[in-house]
Formats: sequence, C-alpha cells, structure tokens
Amino acid sequence: MAIPHLLNFALLFIKINVLCAIDLKIEKMEIKMKKTTRTEVFLWSIALPGFGQLLNGRYVKGLLLVALEFVINWQADLNEVIILSFHGDIKQAIQLADYHWLMFYPCVYMFGIWDAYKDAGGGVTPFAVVPFASGAFFATTGLIFSRDFLGPMWLAIIGLVVGVVVGMLIRMFLARRLRY
Repeated sequence: MAIPHLLNFALLFIKINVLCAIDLKIEKMEIKMKKTTRTEVFLWSIALPGFGQLLNGRYVKGLLLVALEFVINWQADLNEVIILSFHGDIKQAIQLADYHWLMFYPCVYMFGIWDAYKDAGGGVTPFAVVPFASGAFFATTGLIFSRDFLGPMWLAIIGLVVGVVVGMLIRMFLARRLRY
C-alpha cells in the first residue's frame, strides 16, 4: 500500500514541476513579447491601424481601430479602389470610391500610427505629432481633389508623403524658433 501512495506522490510532484516549467516558459514569452520596439510597432501600424496598439498591449483601442479600419475600408470600397488604381483604371476607381467614407481613412490611419508609436516610447520630442497630423491633413486634401487628378489612391498617397515632409519641416522650424 505504501508503494501506490509513493507513486501518486511522485506523479503529483512531476505534474507540478511540468506545470511550473510551462508557466515559466509562458512568463518568459510574455516578457519577450512586451519588448516591442518603436520601429516594430511603427511598421505594424503602417500595415494595419490597430496592430501597433495590440503589440503595445492596448487591446481595446487596438481592436477598435482594426474594426474601424474594416468598416471604413468596406464602406469606401477601398480594396477595390486600390486594385483598380494599380491596374491603371483610375476613372473606374473614382466612380467606385465612396468619398463620404474614404475621407475618414487618412485621419484614422495616421492616428493609429502616431498613437502606437507614442505608446511604444516614441514621439517624446516636442512637436513630434506634427508630421503625423500634417500627413493626415494633406492626404485628406488629396482625396478632396482626387476626382480631377490621379484618383483617390495615388493623390492621397502623394498628399500623405508631402504632408509628412511639410510636417517635419514645421516641426524643425518650431523646435528652433522655440529653442527645444
């Protein structure tokens, strides 16, 4: 009778050690996962708004941004607009795009990138938000005029790039002017 009790105790001891080892591995994985870099968060945010927030552990905000991106994308027919634009069918892309929904996209997109980058420890310099906000403004302005020139995707992207560059120049001017 003593041997079965000893075996049960040994099995229990082994199970506890295995569970502790698994828990330790999970804890080490969580620590490694939390060590996301600003660059990693920035790049995932470019891929899809909300991914950077999910990497930063901001799950509610991240899921909200992902859901908002999907709603805007669906309502604006953005994926089809992108495909048509890459195939050079700009007129069809202009006709298909729902501009009422599409106008929200640059601001949601740039806010998602900025917010994730800031939460990852970036954007601590004064006026660091200016290139992001300027990019959103110029991309939205590009969308406004895209019915007449280059279509909704290309003019918005050009506006985004120009806006980020203008925003960087404004940030540099403000930093020098106010001696930051």
